[in-house]
Amino acid sequence: MSLKKVSKEQPDKFEFSKENLILAEKLIQKYPKEKKQSAVMPLLYLIQKQNDNWIPLVAMKYLAKYLNMPYIKVYEVATFYSMYNLAPVGNYFVQVCTTTPCMIRGAYKIIEACKEKISSKENELSKNKKCSWIEVECLGACINAPMMQINNDYYEDLDKDKALKIFEKILNDEKPEPGSYRGRKNSEPENNRTTLMDLNNA
Repeated sequence: MSLKKVSKEQPDKFEFSKENLILAEKLIQKYPKEKKQSAVMPLLYLIQKQNDNWIPLVAMKYLAKYLNMPYIKVYEVATFYSMYNLAPVGNYFVQVCTTTPCMIRGAYKIIEACKEKISSKENELSKNKKCSWIEVECLGACINAPMMQINNDYYEDLDKDKALKIFEKILNDEKPEPGSYRGRKNSEPENNRTTLMDLNNA
């Protein structure tokens, strides 16, 4: 896995939109007045949503002033958590799990699909700048392995061909259907329940 990439190209300024200023104030009100700095995580995510799926350094400085906290504290949070992107990732950010359950069920075939369809390297935008991909640790859907996350959605029970079709859609700015690609609902057994059949809890 690669380290978190910080973009070399940075905008000169950032500020919340009028709509997001209202949302930011509502988020801050969820915390005690003397603890408003605790809102740093949801506000970083709000910045990311506003700024085409990534957080520039100037936005962290803006947020530090907004919350009256040291800039380095905001930077520490943004660089620690994988949910924050510090460089452009495109409109569709693909995260492929390669932890053991996904690995033994074909995760590296999904990586092959990423390299063939999106870009040859991690953290590299596709030619049309629509998406990028990265290899990540466990995303918590081991029973539906192999799987990947695109923005906020999970795509599960994959193989290389299914991944290629999903990538074809996002490269054409179409949102593919999230969930299982073997027709399962959540993590239910594919052939229905085979144990505890006498219990009336279906």
